[in-house]
Amino acid sequence: MRVNVRSANYHAPADRAALITLLDAYAQDPMGGGTPLADDVKARLCDDLAALPSAASFMAWMGDEPIGLINTFEGYSTFKARPLLNVHDIAVLPAWRGQGIGQALLAACEAHARERGCCKITLEVLSGNARALRSYEHFGFAPYVLDPAEGHALLMQKWL
Repeated sequence: MRVNVRSANYHAPADRAALITLLDAYAQDPMGGGTPLADDVKARLCDDLAALPSAASFMAWMGDEPIGLINTFEGYSTFKARPLLNVHDIAVLPAWRGQGIGQALLAACEAHARERGCCKITLEVLSGNARALRSYEHFGFAPYVLDPAEGHALLMQKWL
């Protein structure tokens, strides 16, 4: 059987259930923070994503089983005056890791970015996630650097 990667339909009951299941599994993983999604997040997430024109999600399926997810949001590069696509979440169920599922999800993301005229794809990854780092580098990602003498970009956050 072959993996099938397709765009998620935020209104379709099967896709909604699969998206929540996959994202919740990722949230509970140490690389996702180790905490399950809150019930209110599960209840409203798909409707919220459907209301965001910049959101696009793709899921990997093996038959009727959802096995991977990538959530993306379109942004804008002021330096290129073109859209960019940010990978906000990428998750592959543990039993399916190391089998090319992440690469297939990234390929779907890249095809979407090219269709949208994006100049680049961005993502964040924990420095200790060696497996994901290798996968992203294999796909062509590299640390964000403008001038090597100034160092690479760091992701920062402030919770509100």
